[in-house]
Amino acid sequence: MSKILVSGATGLVGSELLPLLQAGDYGVSRLVREYSAVDGADVFWDPAAGELDSAALEGVEAVVHLAGENIAAGRWNNARKKRIRESRVDGTRLLCARLAEMPTPPKVLISASAIGYYGERGADELAEEAGAGEGFLPDVCREWEESTEAATAAGIRVIRLRIGIVLSPRGGALKKMLTPFRMGAGGKIGKGNQYMSWISLDDLAASILHCIENESISGAVNAVAPEAVTNTVFTKTLGKVLKRPTMFPLPAFAAKLAFGEMAEALLLCSSRVVPGVLNESGFEFAHPELEGALRHQLRK
Repeated sequence: MSKILVSGATGLVGSELLPLLQAGDYGVSRLVREYSAVDGADVFWDPAAGELDSAALEGVEAVVHLAGENIAAGRWNNARKKRIRESRVDGTRLLCARLAEMPTPPKVLISASAIGYYGERGADELAEEAGAGEGFLPDVCREWEESTEAATAAGIRVIRLRIGIVLSPRGGALKKMLTPFRMGAGGKIGKGNQYMSWISLDDLAASILHCIENESISGAVNAVAPEAVTNTVFTKTLGKVLKRPTMFPLPAFAAKLAFGEMAEALLLCSSRVVPGVLNESGFEFAHPELEGALRHQLRK
């Protein structure tokens, strides 16, 4: 039974991934930030202090690194942007340095990144070969991915998982949208022509397991469903699933007033991302179409 270490295990993605791994007869350990939370095979770390219990890493054959500050937790200011960057870049650099020092390093590291790597790209289809965009999020994602270099140099198979908008009523963008949409107060954002590249939570967890088990996969992997949709289509589809009207658009200027720089990066940015590597490696999406994914997640 292979031993897999997971950071961010209590987050939205981690809480879906752990039961899937355990059902597959993998041994799972969590990378945790508080000694009081360490249980059995768990491993303590404190990225801010540069601490990680290296001895406890022995025997780990795969690592899934999901930890990072929530980018949508509040309006961006310099302090929040600093935490967003450091929680990703510094934590990943520390983890990879410790993995590289191990006498027998793990075989594979899956390190979370995000489709924010691509930035504003209009309607262009973006496979993994596309370059990074410009702006705060692309810069953070680029540094985040570069922070895995020590692991790559140590011969570990590194996968940089560029995750799209994760669909789940338990968290993320969909959870925030549900209340206004259920009240009939939902609508498109801005012009509505910006592309949203999404993936259902269970498909995301399954894609991580697929990457662990498929030794031919390495480098950047776009974790998105096959069909990105515009914000207008997303809005209408969510309204259809909830059986609610979508007559209340949020103008771009209002989004910027309410959310500042974050509105441009998360709400108005258009990134039409395609899952090139997942498709080529034979991954089968359980929910390749938006309406089916929403119905599954919302039990409609």
